[in-house]
Amino acid sequence: MIDWLLHEQVTVAGSPVLVREIVGNVFGLASALFGMRRLVSAWPIGIVGNVLLFTVFVGGLFDTPQDKDLWGQAGRQVFFALVSLYGWYRWYQTRHGGAATGVQPRWATARQRLEMLGAGVVLYAISYFVLRELGSWGPQWDAWILTGSILATYGMARGFVEFWLVWIAVDVVGVPLLVQAKFYPSAAMYVVYGLFCVIGFAAWWRINKRETVAVTPEPVVVG
Repeated sequence: MIDWLLHEQVTVAGSPVLVREIVGNVFGLASALFGMRRLVSAWPIGIVGNVLLFTVFVGGLFDTPQDKDLWGQAGRQVFFALVSLYGWYRWYQTRHGGAATGVQPRWATARQRLEMLGAGVVLYAISYFVLRELGSWGPQWDAWILTGSILATYGMARGFVEFWLVWIAVDVVGVPLLVQAKFYPSAAMYVVYGLFCVIGFAAWWRINKRETVAVTPEPVVVG
């Protein structure tokens, strides 16, 4: 089974594609679905997908049919796994602290948005330099995807509603990059992710409004 997962290929649009790329993206989609429902299991499921997809985007280290290494795509899988451990712990704590689900969706404060914006600028600059030196294909776009992915995963762990919007920005760049690099299953999954992120954003926004109203105390009228 493991040998089949590591080496089996299918043909998509006339190009060979690894089965583990498809399976890894399925795990990623399942993680996103569970994340929208605020289930703690979203995190460990996502980590499995991260491990599989890491081996897909680094063709120089693993047996892959594509001739382009996307070190940013591979690197973000590592960051996903690390941040997912943090998110798993944080949501687990919330869940076992008496909450019905793993996190309470909320909007980031103005300060938190500025902090994330500043972190994004620094991360992009570092990512671009490192990816260019590694010889990553399309380092400027790969750096954008890596930076956005890190910020979005962190935002999800904190329960920020805005993290869905960051994912959409990542998908807009990711789809054409992956199509050109012939990672077709990942490109197709990015399209699905983009549509799903719109739905997820609307769902978390409604949850935030509903639960904010629920905890707002009624005004006391003094006669």
